[in-house]
Amino acid sequence: MTERELLRRAAELAADHLDTLDTRPVYPQVTVDELRARIDVPLPDGPSDPADVVEELAAALEPGVVASQSGRYFGFVVGSSLPAALAADVLVSTWDQNLGLLALGPSALVAENTAGAWAKDLLGVPADASFAFVTGCQTAHFTCLAAARQHVLAAAGWDVAELGLAGSPPISVLVGAKRHSTIDRALRFLGIGRAQIRVLEALPDGRLDPAALADALAEDAGPTIVCAQAGEVNTGVFDDLEAVADAVEGTGAWLHVDGAFGLWAAAAPSLGHLLAGSERADSWATDAHKWLNVPYDCGIAFCAHPDPHREAMTAHAEYYVRDPDAIREPIDWTPEHSRRARAVPVYAALRQLGRSGVADLVERSCARARQFAAGIAELPGCEVLNDVVLNQVLFRFGDDDATSRTLAAVQASGEAWMSGTEWDGRPAIRLSVSSWRTTEQDVDRTVAAFRAWL
Repeated sequence: MTERELLRRAAELAADHLDTLDTRPVYPQVTVDELRARIDVPLPDGPSDPADVVEELAAALEPGVVASQSGRYFGFVVGSSLPAALAADVLVSTWDQNLGLLALGPSALVAENTAGAWAKDLLGVPADASFAFVTGCQTAHFTCLAAARQHVLAAAGWDVAELGLAGSPPISVLVGAKRHSTIDRALRFLGIGRAQIRVLEALPDGRLDPAALADALAEDAGPTIVCAQAGEVNTGVFDDLEAVADAVEGTGAWLHVDGAFGLWAAAAPSLGHLLAGSERADSWATDAHKWLNVPYDCGIAFCAHPDPHREAMTAHAEYYVRDPDAIREPIDWTPEHSRRARAVPVYAALRQLGRSGVADLVERSCARARQFAAGIAELPGCEVLNDVVLNQVLFRFGDDDATSRTLAAVQASGEAWMSGTEWDGRPAIRLSVSSWRTTEQDVDRTVAAFRAWL
C-alpha cells in the first residue's frame, strides 16, 4: 500500500467514525481491561506493515473512543471539531511544522498571526495586545500569570527574570471562591503557593463580590494579582467585570480574566453585555478547543502589556535563527519550544464560520441549553439550580442518592453523557452545550433519557 493509499484509508476510518455518531453510544460500552487486552501486547521484534498497524489500531481502539464529536456529548465544556478545522488539522500533522521559530515554519506563523488578530477582534481584546497559542487554558493561565508576576514584581523594583523568586517581595493573589482549579495550579507552577492566595467569598450566584475585592485591595499595597471569571464552569455565571475593573483601577494590581469558554460570548451580539469591563483587564485566557470547536489541543493567552509577556517567555541560544524582519518570533511568547502549528485549525474554523457564524454557534448553543433546562425542569423532582445565562445547566433530582443514581443510569445508557459535580456541598449534574452538532432533537433525546430512568 502506498503512502497515499494509507492516508486515504485512515481518512475512510475517520469518516466511518463520524458517520456513526448518531447511533453509537456516546460513552463507550467497553471496559478499560477489555481495551488493554486488545492492544497491550509485547513490543514486536521487527517492523510491521503500516497498513496493518493502522487497521489493527483502529479495530482495537475505536470501540473505546468517547463520542465527544456527538451532539449529545455535554461533558466538561468539550466542543466538537468543525469540518474545516478537522481537515486543517490533518494538514498540520502532514506538514509537521515546529512553530518554535519563524525559520521552522513561516507559513504556520503567518496563519498564526492572522488567527491571533481575528481572535482579538472577535473577543474584544485590545488590538495591540500580545498573544500566544498554547496547549489549553491551563497553559494560557500559566503564560498570562507569568507575565503578571513579571509586571507586578518589576513595579516593586524586583526583576524576577534576573533574580528569581528567592527574596522577592511577596505576591498576593485575590480570587473568587468559585474559580477554576487551573488558576491555583498555574500559580503553583509559578512558585506562588496557597498561603499567598486569598479566597474571597462568592455572592449567592457564585460571582466574585466586588465590594469584598475592593476591601482586600485596600488592605494589601504590595504586588497583587486579581483573577476574575467570565463563565463559571457549573453555572456559566460571569463576574461583574466592570465592577471588578473599577475596584482594581488605580491600585497597581494586575487583572486577569479566566474566559476559558465564556470569553467567546463576546462574539455574540445578544451576549456581549456579559463581558462589559473585560476590555479593561491586563490579560485573558481562553480555549479554542471548547466553543470554537477546533481539535485538541488549543488555548490562547492574551496580554495587554507585551513587554512583561515577552520577558517572562523569551528564550535565547546561539543556534537560533532569528529573522530581524519577523513580525514576531513564536518562542518569545509561549512556554513551549517545540510545538505544533495549532493556530492553523483556528484560522480554518474562523474562515469557515466568519463573524456571523461564530455568533450563531455561540447563540445556538445557549438556546439549546435553555431548551434542555426547560425540558428537564418538567421532570418529577428535578430542580434547575442556575439561571441559564450561557451554555451551562446545573440541576439535581430530589435527594442526593436520586441525583447520583439517575446520572449514572443515563451515562451508562450511552444515549448522552454529562458530568456530575458538587454545588453548595451536595451532588448535582452539570450539562454543557458546546458542540456545533447539537440539535433540538439531540436535546429532546437527552431529556427523554432522563425521563426513562426516573
